Amino acid sequence: MGADPFVAHRSLLFTVSYEMLGSAADAEDVIQEVWLRWADVATDRVRDPRAYLVRMTTRLSLNRLRTLSRRREDYVGTWLPEPLLTAPDVALDVELADSVSTAMLLVLETLPPTERAVFVLREVFDVPYTEIAEAVEKSEPAVRQIAGRARAHVAERRPRASVSAAERDVVIERFRAATETGDLQSLMDVLAPDVVLMTDGGGKVKAALNPIFGREKVLRFLTAVTPDALELVPVWLNGSPAIQFVVAGQRDGVGTMLVEDGVVTRLFLVRNPDKLGAVSGEVGLARE
Repeated sequence: MGADPFVAHRSLLFTVSYEMLGSAADAEDVIQEVWLRWADVATDRVRDPRAYLVRMTTRLSLNRLRTLSRRREDYVGTWLPEPLLTAPDVALDVELADSVSTAMLLVLETLPPTERAVFVLREVFDVPYTEIAEAVEKSEPAVRQIAGRARAHVAERRPRASVSAAERDVVIERFRAATETGDLQSLMDVLAPDVVLMTDGGGKVKAALNPIFGREKVLRFLTAVTPDALELVPVWLNGSPAIQFVVAGQRDGVGTMLVEDGVVTRLFLVRNPDKLGAVSGEVGLARE
């Protein structure tokens, strides 16, 4: 007897929901609901269990996304996606790693819910238009139009990384070392003049309420908030190398970054304790 389709495709379903929601906790809630509903399905009558489960996940994620959109309007300060601790081999699937990067998830946040669902299903998971139409309850011609709009929107806003993975990793390590040693000159050298820093405290811990623009202002902020006993631990988050901030043996936050042309152009720091649950153990991601 083969494995239960839900078990076989769980990582895929979680990845679909996470890319639609930008929240590991909410994606887990969706997957739990999918599992409960799947348990009541006469599975022997389901012709394509994978398509059925993806469709169910999409619909439940869309419902959750509309609720989250209203909740995020009241969010204190800058909202950033919830980071995931991932295995290094996630980076081997370049398209998957790019699709779950902080920078890309922020671009997806600018899409209306249905456009986001269509884009994710088509561009990341290569789901046929007929199946997407069923999932979002639209006609296939309408879905094709939505997909075209979403692609154009994302193309205008998506980051255009112009370095190899190896070059990116070197820059991130230079940033980590300069920050940990307090070497301001080295830190300045690794930041782009127009670097943007976004910090997410959610009103629970100290963080800048708005993005900080420019190398000098970013340096002043980092210098002012960095505690003496800070340890910066290399980790893999959302398919890319990142940094975990540890103070007095306790996780204080995590940082991811976008590297372009050999320097850091975007810094994303998540300190909201409610968003650090998915960085304590590796999360499985998959496109199949």
